[in-house]
Amino acid sequence: MPHCTTRDGVEIFYKDWGSGRPVVFIHGWPLNGDAWQDQLKAVADAGYRGIAHDRRGHGRSTPVWDGYDFDTFADDLNDLLTSLDLRDVTLVAHSMGGGELARYIGRHGTGRVRSAVLLSAIPPLMLQGPDNPEGVPESVFDGIKAGIVNERSQFWKDTAVGFLSANRPGTKATEGNKDAFWYMAMAETIQGGVACVDAFAYTDFHEDLKKFDIPLLVVHGDDDQVVPIDATGRKTAKLVPGAVLKVYEGGSHGIAVVPGDKERFNQDLLDFLKT
Repeated sequence: MPHCTTRDGVEIFYKDWGSGRPVVFIHGWPLNGDAWQDQLKAVADAGYRGIAHDRRGHGRSTPVWDGYDFDTFADDLNDLLTSLDLRDVTLVAHSMGGGELARYIGRHGTGRVRSAVLLSAIPPLMLQGPDNPEGVPESVFDGIKAGIVNERSQFWKDTAVGFLSANRPGTKATEGNKDAFWYMAMAETIQGGVACVDAFAYTDFHEDLKKFDIPLLVVHGDDDQVVPIDATGRKTAKLVPGAVLKVYEGGSHGIAVVPGDKERFNQDLLDFLKT
């Protein structure tokens, strides 16, 4: 299986499909690169090179104890891009992966990057506070961490419902979507699961977004029950000059996998890649 070895010896697993201009996909929490299978096929079929890695402690990458912070994640991504010598890259990131993308640009710039897509992503800041009243209360993050520690298998089954908006009338989320979420979540280390909550709850990406000098597409569902659009997607689109915001009416946090929204996103992504 293909792996990239990071500067600190962590083995990062990745898929590498197709040929052409590279599109690198960065998964959300608590998933892994398998969450991007549909998009990897779509871009490879369209003549691009699709690459998706598993974050450290997730999926098939090294199940390390530490390093679950955005500086480390960004440097891991940099190690992957440099080891494969990828240039003119479009970065596509979901949820927590959006923080990884933002911090990568904040730390490493856009020399290798052509454009970026943030899907249901956490920047600029998730935590609720005086300057971010639309954010998520700290007690919610405390509850997530407790759920992982107390009985993570059932917690992930329960979490899949809101993640996919499967609790809404007329939902198109399938049992297969929920099963796939659980399977990927269980492949994340318990330590990584808890530590990543602190990372995505408290990390502020405002300064990173100021470094964006590339075309940016922001896609977010207005029924996202995990990452509220008013605290994140709408603000990011205003903060990055020239950013394009596409709001999916009734869209869940799991836009890339739920039937209907998945196909719409794939087309929006392919259209953006042509620009």
